[in-house]
Amino acid sequence: MRSLTVVAIAVFSIGLVFALGAPNLDVEPKAETTGVVQKPQDTYKLSAEAKLGTVTFSHLNHTTKNYTIDSRGPMECVECHHTAQPAAEVAKHPPLKTAYPADRTTTLTAELLEKNPEGVGVAACRDCHPRTGETPKLLPAIPEIKFEVGTAMISLNNQQAYHRNCAGCHDEVAKNRTDVSPPTTKKCTTCHKRGT
Repeated sequence: MRSLTVVAIAVFSIGLVFALGAPNLDVEPKAETTGVVQKPQDTYKLSAEAKLGTVTFSHLNHTTKNYTIDSRGPMECVECHHTAQPAAEVAKHPPLKTAYPADRTTTLTAELLEKNPEGVGVAACRDCHPRTGETPKLLPAIPEIKFEVGTAMISLNNQQAYHRNCAGCHDEVAKNRTDVSPPTTKKCTTCHKRGT
């Protein structure tokens, strides 16, 4: 009976993936994954194959405008590129665990990127958080964390990592600031647009 239940769940899950389609959240510049870092683009297109549509992400706005949760100014690089800091700093922000490279001694900043683009060690999101079914380039397996409620584990694939990081930050901004109204986890189509 137990094996029948497991098979039923597996068949249902596979059917759900095919019905919904696997979103494509691959937007990191190809240069990052090849070890040659270039100046970041002003805008990226995310989720090109998502059923809800593509997300247009303004890297420029997040790094130059007052977008932080506490209204202190522009976002710092490591708020998204969390592996780009020494392991001791990463450990201060659970559930984050990985620094890249592992012996890293510097923290990624715009100034550091400008001074030493080849030496900053920026990993693309998908290097650790690939799509489900793919193997990460920098880790032996896709990272997992314990679900907030209960004991279930969540695989931080590309979609989970983006939604938790981006939408999670937007939710925090919405709770903590009255001067802005970012798209939250309940407003999917504010970010996802069909035909863009």
